[in-house]
Amino acid sequence: MSVVMWGVCLALASMPAASVRFIETDQFTLAWTHSIEKVRWEEDYRIVTPEDRSEQKSSRPRLTADHARIRGSAAGMEPPSDARLLDGWYVYQPEQPLEPVLRLTRSGYTADYEWCVNGNCVSMESILPSDGGVTLLYACKNPAALSQ
Repeated sequence: MSVVMWGVCLALASMPAASVRFIETDQFTLAWTHSIEKVRWEEDYRIVTPEDRSEQKSSRPRLTADHARIRGSAAGMEPPSDARLLDGWYVYQPEQPLEPVLRLTRSGYTADYEWCVNGNCVSMESILPSDGGVTLLYACKNPAALSQ
């Protein structure tokens, strides 16, 4: 049985080493609803490995944002100028490159992010409970693969 080498790590910024949660996937959607405007956002990500980029094996994997969608337009939340309206969504290609780590602010006063894979979405709380602060999200190696 082979161990999947790459995936996504989630960790609480307040205690990153103690809270790391590995998720075996190479692509996912991060979704949320704006707390005031009640407009849904969705961003599709995938993991790009050193092998995909023809780089050295010691290089780290990284996230890339393939597509993004906004369910409408609202004050301070206008879609980018290159977005096109498609079935009620403003669809666009996010600018590249991404930071190596996404910093997700998760407040107990607003709805949590949704983690979606293959169209199935769950609250991020069910994957990694929030401490009301920042959650770090980054591409990583499977800890089980490191021990082999």
